[in-house]
Amino acid sequence: MLLTAYVAFAVLLAICLGLEFSACRAKLTVSSCTNPVFLRFQLDYYQVYFLALAADWLQGPYLYKLYQHYHFLEGQIAIIYVCGFASSVLFGLVSTSLVDWLGRKKSCILFSLTYSVCCLTKLSWDYFVLVVGRILGGLSTALLFSAFEAWYVHEHVERHDFPAEWIPATFSRAAFWNNVIAIGAGVIANFFAEWLGLGPVAPFMVSIPFLMLTGIFAMKNWDENYGKKRALSKTCIDGLKCLLSDRRVLLLGTIQALFESVIYIFIFLWTPVLDPYNPPLGIVFSSFMAASMVGSSLYRIATSKRYHLQPMHILSLSVLMVFFSLFMLTFSTNPGQENPSESFLAFLLIELSCGLYFPAMGFLRRKVIPEKDQVGVMNWFRIPLNLLACLGMLILHDSDYKTGTRNMFTICSVMMVMALLAVVSLFTVVRNNAELKVPSPQVQNELSSPEL
Repeated sequence: MLLTAYVAFAVLLAICLGLEFSACRAKLTVSSCTNPVFLRFQLDYYQVYFLALAADWLQGPYLYKLYQHYHFLEGQIAIIYVCGFASSVLFGLVSTSLVDWLGRKKSCILFSLTYSVCCLTKLSWDYFVLVVGRILGGLSTALLFSAFEAWYVHEHVERHDFPAEWIPATFSRAAFWNNVIAIGAGVIANFFAEWLGLGPVAPFMVSIPFLMLTGIFAMKNWDENYGKKRALSKTCIDGLKCLLSDRRVLLLGTIQALFESVIYIFIFLWTPVLDPYNPPLGIVFSSFMAASMVGSSLYRIATSKRYHLQPMHILSLSVLMVFFSLFMLTFSTNPGQENPSESFLAFLLIELSCGLYFPAMGFLRRKVIPEKDQVGVMNWFRIPLNLLACLGMLILHDSDYKTGTRNMFTICSVMMVMALLAVVSLFTVVRNNAELKVPSPQVQNELSSPEL
């Protein structure tokens, strides 16, 4: 597995570089923003946001390994993960209202503090302390995915009065660098944990300086802004009405809940499946992130004017690929006949599918869900998503380790069959809906060349 992991990482990194180089050459004729005030504002945002992302990604490769290092059983580790998912549900529901009330800048500083405390709890061997840390991690993640983007959008439109059409360019670049940071974080985590021999707690300690710098730069360079006061009950009620009144929204929610809950279970299972064969976990994680980046690049190519595939088709392909990967895993994790290389390949295919899935799902959500109902509908989407993931963890907790892992992949395969049926139903509903299609090549050319 050691050689396999390094070879896979090298190959995927080469593919990433090739795809991005081709994309850069294709964009040479496209005008870019040269407004110095906007570029400075964008840099102030990236400086804080990228540090936060780096701190978050550093904690990914060795989380399960750390709990295992403290000699907890898989069932006990599953309960810690369930606490994290439950925390994500709770804080995900209130995070937007909390951020609007507290202030976006203060929320970003709060993120740096709570996530730092979360990292410090990893030094403890006490089970209760680790559970509390996981709950704080749920709060921190909710703040990461709500406060930073909300701060940027408000400053962009309200304070600086830049054109709203420039916002997607900022987030598109942020998404690209998010992938790069994730790949680099895996290598850095591996360096400290394995190459220097500091153990699985080391990446969490390395995260703390990044988190501190996040809070310091936000405090120093950002102005405070607040959102409109919105009653959580009204937001949720309006979201539920939108969900129940539009079949497209309901089907999208079903697909998201099934697909992403399977991904959460995969995040839990990949370490115990591969770790007995002593792979470099940080490099394995970087390989996963590189595979996801390849998927994102393939999505951009597939929806370009040359191929002009539709997000609905790509969503279908990503769900089908995950089903195929899970089907492979039910055989490669069969007790007594384990095949770690085949499991690793299946995991890479899952990450590649994620790279295709998230931009396709994001495009369809923006088109189907009215902007005023986005927050409420997403709150309802998160509930079944996290409940399914928690249920999967609890089922695994009550199972024998050897057969439980294989059974879990079998259950996930069934869930992906259900997701495929939902995709087919959605395709039937929207196949003649021009609104849910990428603009024609002529229109796309006009939209991709604004005079910034």
